[in-house]
Amino acid sequence: MPSLRKIRVRTPSKQYDVLCGVGALSGAAKHIACLGPATGVFLLTSPKVWSSLRAHLQKSIVRPLKAKVVQFDDREVAKNLATVERVCRQLARAGADRKCTLVAVGGGVVGDVAGFVGASFLRGVRLVHVPTTLVAQVDSAIGGKTGVNLPEGKNLAGAFYQPDLVLADPATLKTLPDRDYRSGIYEVIKYGVIGDVKLFAQLERDLGKLLRREPQVLSTVIPRCIALKARVTVGDEKESGLREILNFGHTLGHALESVTRYKVFRHGEAVGWGMIVATAFGIAAINLAISDAVRVIRLVRRVGALPPLPKVPAAQIVAAMLTDKKTRGGTLRFVLPTRIGSVKHGVELPESLIEETWAEVTASEGA
Repeated sequence: MPSLRKIRVRTPSKQYDVLCGVGALSGAAKHIACLGPATGVFLLTSPKVWSSLRAHLQKSIVRPLKAKVVQFDDREVAKNLATVERVCRQLARAGADRKCTLVAVGGGVVGDVAGFVGASFLRGVRLVHVPTTLVAQVDSAIGGKTGVNLPEGKNLAGAFYQPDLVLADPATLKTLPDRDYRSGIYEVIKYGVIGDVKLFAQLERDLGKLLRREPQVLSTVIPRCIALKARVTVGDEKESGLREILNFGHTLGHALESVTRYKVFRHGEAVGWGMIVATAFGIAAINLAISDAVRVIRLVRRVGALPPLPKVPAAQIVAAMLTDKKTRGGTLRFVLPTRIGSVKHGVELPESLIEETWAEVTASEGA
């Protein structure tokens, strides 16, 4: 079996390993068994992921662990409390108890729903993440943030619940559609901007190789992102301060997803736009150097064409952003770059600046 990179995540509530590398999925049964006895294993996934990886999952998890498969819709529009209830009821009918193990296999939606289920079902059961998208491998499967959407906004209902193990296998990315794969690259860029100058420089140099999914580049980029996410999470498990930097680009990104009812943007695409606008805010509000701003925006643009911004008034975007979890006392707070490799969180911006910037960006895009 190929050697795997092990990254230890030591949070106040739980310590666990992220095993990263080709072969992580094929050795899943062994790694999961090492967590200790379980009264039952339940593989939580979507019909799309199951169809794509069924043979691998049967061989690596279902048959050796006698796992039962629970499937649910992994579209963003289905990431809601109704889906959480449906999964919990399926587990109850299947005989799951407090000593069971849930294995979440899929992208960000599967991980968010399964994580919330893991935190809620019987007040908490063992949870393993097997992320199969780039955004999930570098970001959402690590750190314990779970949640689902409400009509009023994205991820407004959820819990902090750390997994017991994460298995990130880049080989699962081979079956990912191009658009979904590119969507994950925006989250990778985020890590370079918020805290890793060398990663950002590598992305500028090797973006073409990353877009082609070259194994050598993936083998360095994915663990680098995971390690940074782990460091930030350990320092601020429940997002009371430093962890907010991981939301660079997300305040506007979540608003874009919400106002378009999750039907226009992939999550990463919305974050891509969010990073572009947050970078523009950085120039206006905290003296971000134009040269650094150009590098950030240029790298985001190089990933591929983003869906056009919606033709909605600035007031509607501001209203959507006010539902963001970082908002305090009705005041919008942003994560803005101070330079490549460093950001400032909790930056309050006047609505007038937000509206002016939105108008300028949409005008320049011909929206």
